[in-house]
Amino acid sequence: MGILYDDVVIIRPPEKEGDPTVVTVNCPDKTGLGCDLCRIILFFGLNIVRGDVSTDGKWCYIVFWVVGKQKTRWSLLKKRMVEACPTCSSASGISYYRSDLQPPKPPDVFLLKFCCHDRKGLLHDVTAVLSELELTITKVKVSTTPDGKVMDLFFIIDNRELLHTKKRKDDTIEQIQEVLENSILTIDIELVGPEITACSQASSFLPAAITEDDYNLELPDSVRSGTLRSDYVSIMMDNSLSPAHTLVQIMCQDHKGLLYDIMRTIKDYNMKISYGRFTTKPRRKCEMDLFIMQADGKKIVDPNKQNALSSRFRTELFRPLRVAVVSRGPDIELLVANPVELSGNGRPLVFYDITLALKMLDICIFTAEIGRHVIGDREWEVYRILLDEGEGLSVPRNKIEEGVWKMLMGWE
Repeated sequence: MGILYDDVVIIRPPEKEGDPTVVTVNCPDKTGLGCDLCRIILFFGLNIVRGDVSTDGKWCYIVFWVVGKQKTRWSLLKKRMVEACPTCSSASGISYYRSDLQPPKPPDVFLLKFCCHDRKGLLHDVTAVLSELELTITKVKVSTTPDGKVMDLFFIIDNRELLHTKKRKDDTIEQIQEVLENSILTIDIELVGPEITACSQASSFLPAAITEDDYNLELPDSVRSGTLRSDYVSIMMDNSLSPAHTLVQIMCQDHKGLLYDIMRTIKDYNMKISYGRFTTKPRRKCEMDLFIMQADGKKIVDPNKQNALSSRFRTELFRPLRVAVVSRGPDIELLVANPVELSGNGRPLVFYDITLALKMLDICIFTAEIGRHVIGDREWEVYRILLDEGEGLSVPRNKIEEGVWKMLMGWE
């Protein structure tokens, strides 16, 4: 037995303007469920301003208070969150929940390729369409010819699993053609196999500015000023307050996807949260209490494990992504890197935010590619953007880095 399908995720609208929307999840527990739900919320462009988690290891109850876009498709959000919970079966005509028995098969990868005349903001406009259509970009290769034409290759996954149908494919092409208007020359979408995606691997060499192990954990000076100043990050672990759990207390500055970053770290370390509370305060301050345990059900008493987990939390709070603007011969290259979950999932909407920031800075993109690289002991998704200087790039490099960083962190 279980609970009714419609009651697994309940979304309650704000009682008055300015209040957050309350999202309640009540379902069987599974490792990493909190991370998966936070990732979906981030994908829909919403910010979590408060959260409560409670579980006995078998059943969990989670509440998120979220704010964000006015045009959020709440019914679709509910559907995606329900799908992340343990799967549904039917009993006497009523839908109930049970645990997953089989791992999901790898999703099909499609190649979207089009050629068009170049213009400022083109790449972001296409990325925005793909995001609205729930098409996840796994890799991209963009190049500009001397005569002002652009050849774009997007390797995409359809979260709705319908891109193999003619209707879904035609709808996608039609919406891209609408945003590109008269500039489009050719466009096509086709299913590709692993041998094609393997041939599209990004270049293996990465500049030291993005790969060094002691990558700067301090915020850029221009970002630390004013209301964006990061005064401190406090991480404390205590084994004396609970007979079965380690209490992790975190105080830090808020950023886009903060709770996802914390939950992803706990998931990657194969640890469990029995109880947790997350709240945001004025001036972007956050407080978090997490009662966690290891996979074997024991506290974290090993000092080495405590230090490793604390160090990873500190990295995620200070620098969840890496941003650098470097010289590439005579050209200027923007690099952005974000860690990949052990499950293989990348961070949502990174390419969307990068292209939006460059569009707002009035900077054109000459070439772009997305690839995955091992940096240190982790796999990272790396975005490499060669900037089109035209008659000379008028925006200073530090302003480019600052603008992209603020967009990614939700401080724009």
